[in-house]
Amino acid sequence: MTATFDRAAFPVLIGDIGGTNARFAVIEDPGAAIGELPIVQTASYRTIEDAIADVVIARVEAKPRSAMLALAGPIAGDRVPLTNCHWVVEPKKIIERFALAEMILLNDFEALSLALPDLGPVDIDPIGGGAARPDGTRIVVGPGTGLGAGALIHARGTWIPVPGEGGHVDLGPVTDRDFALWPHLERAHGRISGETLLCGAGLVRLYRGICATDGATPVFSRPSEIAAAGLANENAQAAETLSLFAAYLGRFAGDLALVFMAHGGVYLAGGISARIAPALKSGAFREAFLDKAPHRALLEGMTTAIIVKSNAAHAGIAAFARTPTRFAVDLAGRWWKA
Repeated sequence: MTATFDRAAFPVLIGDIGGTNARFAVIEDPGAAIGELPIVQTASYRTIEDAIADVVIARVEAKPRSAMLALAGPIAGDRVPLTNCHWVVEPKKIIERFALAEMILLNDFEALSLALPDLGPVDIDPIGGGAARPDGTRIVVGPGTGLGAGALIHARGTWIPVPGEGGHVDLGPVTDRDFALWPHLERAHGRISGETLLCGAGLVRLYRGICATDGATPVFSRPSEIAAAGLANENAQAAETLSLFAAYLGRFAGDLALVFMAHGGVYLAGGISARIAPALKSGAFREAFLDKAPHRALLEGMTTAIIVKSNAAHAGIAAFARTPTRFAVDLAGRWWKA
């Protein structure tokens, strides 16, 4: 689809579909607030259509005329499987079942990037120094069920989102401690990528690797347990897990900042970032972000922060739905009409 998208058909169903949770909402008209709906656990429904029917259609008075969904995974073709979820999104089926006029699919971190220009001081929790240039390129990174990343570039008077699967780039050892740990780390798909360690399951992999290296018996099996024990400093291996998680996330974020020259800032999204904020602000994240010789001084000028705004992806989708011409979103192969 190469036509210009300049007006959404309201009411608009919006959704942020992750590996574990799906968040739906309805915007009745361009000036209306986002009507948030109960969070859905993807494991609770066989298909996304069943979830929409139960959580959206059965609950709202203003039935949606269009849909804009942000998905955790690459979008290609008329049948889109999610990376860390059993749901398969088939826009033509959804349009037919719910009598929609059109449907647009976005990458989940593309949707998050669309929210970045409107974030104010109350929406972020800064980590370290630096300052954001108003029209500078911005990066969003988020460890959750997986590891997502996206960029937002300002050019020719508009914001251009750059979706991708950056969480799957390789992650390698740097320090002596890393080299001791790496042989003990469980690999995903035969390698250690950013997502192997920088996600919920990655916390567990990292913790188990530290225990194996130290000759200690693991006592925790869930990310929440490791995070809680690490934040409370109740367990040495859990505490180191959070410290290294913060450092590795800082390295990854710093790499992206260099690739895109992120003078607009690097922003951390997702539930994990907010829950382990004290660990991220303890110094390990920012130091690893800056440790990019010979360009430390360059990175010192870039701000880093945690997004604390709730449902930021919804805010990004809503911004696009209300004023599509504000953004240059490439909808080729991602826009379906009835």
